[in-house]
Amino acid sequence: MPQIKQLQRTVEILAEHELFIAINKPCGLLTVPSALAPDKQTCMSALRDQVGARVYPVHRLDRATSGVLLFARTSESARMIAEIFADRSVSKTYIAVVRGHLLEPGTIDHPIAETKHARPTEAITQFTPLSQIELPIPVGRYATARYTLLSLTPLTGRNHQLRRHLAHLRHPIIGDTIYGDGRHTAMFRQQLGIHRLMLHASAISLPALNAAPPATITAPTPEEFTRLFPDYSAPAPQRW
Repeated sequence: MPQIKQLQRTVEILAEHELFIAINKPCGLLTVPSALAPDKQTCMSALRDQVGARVYPVHRLDRATSGVLLFARTSESARMIAEIFADRSVSKTYIAVVRGHLLEPGTIDHPIAETKHARPTEAITQFTPLSQIELPIPVGRYATARYTLLSLTPLTGRNHQLRRHLAHLRHPIIGDTIYGDGRHTAMFRQQLGIHRLMLHASAISLPALNAAPPATITAPTPEEFTRLFPDYSAPAPQRW
């Protein structure tokens, strides 16, 4: 049987700096190669082929999450940028659609174990409600379905932190097949044609780097979010 050649895809470049390149990661594309999918294209390989040079990951987004993702240009700059992530000099903002109505901002301070048998470690997420909707679609025993668009700021970087924190709050992220509510995820797929995890890395704010001033890199809001919340106005994308 002849081997089917994988189609080459490109990624949207949001910002370029002498130390890094920021892209708008698509939902469904791995950040880096995985033992579970070793032959599949990744953001790293797509960007490498696109710019014609090796790139180095400095942080990661889940496969199902979209948004701002940074790759360093060299191994030295990768170490430098990883250090500013580690000392919490980088601020990351996400948007998410969650089950139910949340009306007031708050903080989730709930330790998370990185692996099954590990000790839970500090994990903190701040959230701010941006908008609410109520759809005339029955889910379970309720005649309507309520959802909130949240802005999320993780103050720590634990595995699946945002997804696990929102599930702990009993307002799971829609489309989350691990920690979410399957009834609402099924409704989104069947009634709204939305098949993705409703989590998007909307912005990264960086400190001054190599004489460049502090700056915020933003990613456009995906259509699935604006379709549900047409009145939401995201910050305009910035170009470096």
